[in-house]
Amino acid sequence: MSEKVYWIEATDNEQDELLCDRLKMLIRAENLLECIAAQDITAVKTHFGESQKLGYARPLYLKMLGECIKDRGGVPFLTETSTLYKGNRSDAIRHIAHAHSQGFDYASTGMPIIMADGLCGDEEYVVPIQGKAYSAVHIAALFAKCNALVMVSHFTGHLAAGFGASLKNLGMGCASRKGKMEQHSTAKPKIVAKKCTGCGTCVKWCPQDAITLCEELAVMNTDICIGCGECLAMCRFDAVKFDWGATYEDLQKKVVEHAMGICSLFRDKTLFVNVLTRISKDCDCMGHTFEKIAPDIGILVSRDPVALDAASLDLVEKQAGKTLAQLAYDIPYRFQLDYAEELHFGNREYELIKV
Repeated sequence: MSEKVYWIEATDNEQDELLCDRLKMLIRAENLLECIAAQDITAVKTHFGESQKLGYARPLYLKMLGECIKDRGGVPFLTETSTLYKGNRSDAIRHIAHAHSQGFDYASTGMPIIMADGLCGDEEYVVPIQGKAYSAVHIAALFAKCNALVMVSHFTGHLAAGFGASLKNLGMGCASRKGKMEQHSTAKPKIVAKKCTGCGTCVKWCPQDAITLCEELAVMNTDICIGCGECLAMCRFDAVKFDWGATYEDLQKKVVEHAMGICSLFRDKTLFVNVLTRISKDCDCMGHTFEKIAPDIGILVSRDPVALDAASLDLVEKQAGKTLAQLAYDIPYRFQLDYAEELHFGNREYELIKV
């Protein structure tokens, strides 16, 4: 049986305020938050964006959703997890300060920010699952104490997963630091010496200081590399390579199994929103790059994250007139959807309802 996916269509560069108003009307008309009961502590998970120039979901969407949750009697809060790499989102203090600078303060959203994985990203909860890679996954501890989850994701390309949307926001975005490390453990880049110019760009952007220059050539320390891909994205000379055949399936399997673990905590008390505007080649973690690869499509909403991501991907390719491999990175990106269905987690089949 197919899952319902609602589509609020947008014209290219349509104002967020108009789309937000239409999303609010849809949620109320279809009673999409009926799963939330009075006093339900509701985690509203999003991504605050690395830079104001990127396409992350704007604060006004979160404010509206918080108001809708409160109308149901729920108790919402904004939440995120710390990054593996160093920077302004690697611990709760700097991450929350960064979120405020991006416009996600209480005055703008009506919700406090509470980091799901604690001060340093190490507060976790072990969730047993029936996966193939894992029998249990490590997720941010706070999710285990919540009654409901509303997730707002921005659809982008991704250099290791092919694309990022609800599944990646669940699997990677809701994991503890240990869970993130487990997912990244097989994805390690290599420096192609004959193509390296010794420019030092990869050294500058590596968040772990895993790259150094030795006799005017970049040298990778794979023992401390976390596989984030910053070096691959920033190198202009094709001198950084990933062995995609050995990593992309492993990464996507791990993301899906972590996502399954998160969803098992909430059963039917979830709602997923994908924002398909300002669609970029790289994820919103990479604040130094932005390249719009498709026209604005709108907002998609579903109770099933797999159906939602499948519909989002299909619409991006249809509207752009190209495959995602042509638009972003040449990776078998549909593997994550196939694998989710193989685990009986979600449904790739969907009924697209144009609003």
